[in-house]
Amino acid sequence: MENGTKQIWGFRGNEELKIASEITVRGFLNSLMFHVNKDDDRPTVPLGHGDPSAFPSFRTTGIAEDAIVDALRTANYNCYAPTVGVLPARRSIADYLSRDLPYKLSADDVYLTIGCTQAIEVILTVLARPGANILLPRPGFPYYEARAACSRLEVRHFDLLPEKGWEVNLEAVEALADQNTVAMVIINPGNPCGNVYSHQHLEKIAETARKLGILVITDEVYNHLTFGSNPFVPLGTFGSIAPVITLGSISKRWIVPGWRCGWLVTNDPNGILRKTGIVDSIKGCLDVSSDPATFIQGAIPQILENTKEDFFSKIIYIIREAANLCYERIKEIPCITCPYKPEGSMYTMVKINLCLLEDIGDDMEFCLKLAKEESVIVLPGMAMGMKNWLRITIATELSILEDGLTRIKAFCQRHAKNNKI
Repeated sequence: MENGTKQIWGFRGNEELKIASEITVRGFLNSLMFHVNKDDDRPTVPLGHGDPSAFPSFRTTGIAEDAIVDALRTANYNCYAPTVGVLPARRSIADYLSRDLPYKLSADDVYLTIGCTQAIEVILTVLARPGANILLPRPGFPYYEARAACSRLEVRHFDLLPEKGWEVNLEAVEALADQNTVAMVIINPGNPCGNVYSHQHLEKIAETARKLGILVITDEVYNHLTFGSNPFVPLGTFGSIAPVITLGSISKRWIVPGWRCGWLVTNDPNGILRKTGIVDSIKGCLDVSSDPATFIQGAIPQILENTKEDFFSKIIYIIREAANLCYERIKEIPCITCPYKPEGSMYTMVKINLCLLEDIGDDMEFCLKLAKEESVIVLPGMAMGMKNWLRITIATELSILEDGLTRIKAFCQRHAKNNKI
């Protein structure tokens, strides 16, 4: 610079965004992948993320692929879409979700989003106001914490109880809530726990929300991916007790997370969300947001209406077999315990007994060393709010899961105190 003067720039990066991104699943997985030994000739075993679309057994149905091609070839979806989504897609989603409800949704209850993640962004943005707080499950999906931080929405955590099938500690919910609490989040089927809530427990959740005067955000992106004793029950069933916002997408059930098409739905027969301005705020937020690709929206009716049940049954069969395999193999590893056999979604949570291991201080160190020594990626529990636990993805080819669990066992044996494992 002239005269030796240092140039001063008036801009800088937003540190809050950097911090928020570090607590997402992607942030943790990127860190773990960096530690994989590049000299290890074995393939990396990906048991840390919920995207099985790369595996042949999990390829989506040809009906969904044909629906995309048909939508493109009509040339009717090369345009901008309405803010809330194209009407045929909204109508078909309303009909699809109404199959499981005691009342019928309308297209006006449905808002299309770029995957379920944008649905999370929209509802947290809508609810954020100075001093407001939201109740999130622990363990849970860390994207909620990240988005709440970006919206300056205070987070308070209630525990899920592993000894009770990861049910919500409703007494803790009541103790946490105050006059500034706006909502609680439920994830069912559960990520990361693989649990599926009963009709009775969901009704108690709705009754608790009514008592506290808050709405319930129910993340049902894994809806109908169940393979245990409890069938999937949408929390919107109890929308007449307390207003419910349902978040979902085609990402998981159809195994197409890259298509980025989801929805936000108001389950509110009493019209409370409209009276309190939430509906108008949702529309306003979408007015200043991006939309899912219009041709994807155009394919939604054909995807939802024409997919055969045998496709869903095949996916559920594979994940059930993987859940059984994982649960039984975990029993062979003394330093890891699984308190609850998964019955839904694509994951299970297991607890590490650090007392049986040498040179491993916590779950993050366990995962980093596992990545480096065995080229296996699992998610540390601290990412989900549960220190010294692990989330293992079971939605993968059985041979890959078997290989990953074998390597985890070998890793634990190598790090066992006095080689007693």
